[in-house]
Amino acid sequence: MEPIVRHRWDLSETEAIHTQQTLSKNVITEDQFTSINYIAGVDVAYSKQDDVLIAAIVILDAHSLSVVESVAVEDTVYFPYIPGLFSFRELPPIIKAFQQVTTPPDLIVCDGQGIAHPRRFGLASHLGVLFDIPTIGCGKTRLLGEYTEPDQKRGAVSLLIDKGEVIGGVLRTQANTKPIYVSIGHRIGLQTACEWIVKLSPKYRLPETTRLADQLVNKTIRQLG
Repeated sequence: MEPIVRHRWDLSETEAIHTQQTLSKNVITEDQFTSINYIAGVDVAYSKQDDVLIAAIVILDAHSLSVVESVAVEDTVYFPYIPGLFSFRELPPIIKAFQQVTTPPDLIVCDGQGIAHPRRFGLASHLGVLFDIPTIGCGKTRLLGEYTEPDQKRGAVSLLIDKGEVIGGVLRTQANTKPIYVSIGHRIGLQTACEWIVKLSPKYRLPETTRLADQLVNKTIRQLG
């Protein structure tokens, strides 16, 4: 898999913000796909060496949730740690991992934010626009926005709102557990995104895409020593 849209990665903070503002205009916030048969989970973790990170992709069958393919790559961090610009640190190794994937996904779920971001262009949106693939941001924590607590039942959701704009959903994937934060990445509507995250979370709070990708990055880091 190769990106459809490309840009430089050796950017200053100002240039990176400008890139976000420009590319965010390409985000599509409604369903734009035919069928979904394969779903990718994406996660990035940092090794004990400060300049090394691991990107992992796990491809699941959308119906059985069984693992079809998995890829992990090691890369060097080039972009500094700046809140709101994490995608510029983490996307280069993610792109390298996708270049090794032989089963192209129809949907990507990222452990992070989509449009629930100050400039409405978190990692999930950035990745979705670059590859022009439907993506969902699924974060364990809230980056910004206000909400009322959703009901305690599985599948309950309340709207995440920032400056009067709906930027995501606060979703209860399991009854009586902490909710997670779902936002549109690209080419998918919020309701559909929440429905998919519930399907991907049959047993645990986090979707299988996130759980399995997280397990893979941690396993890879342990192997690196």
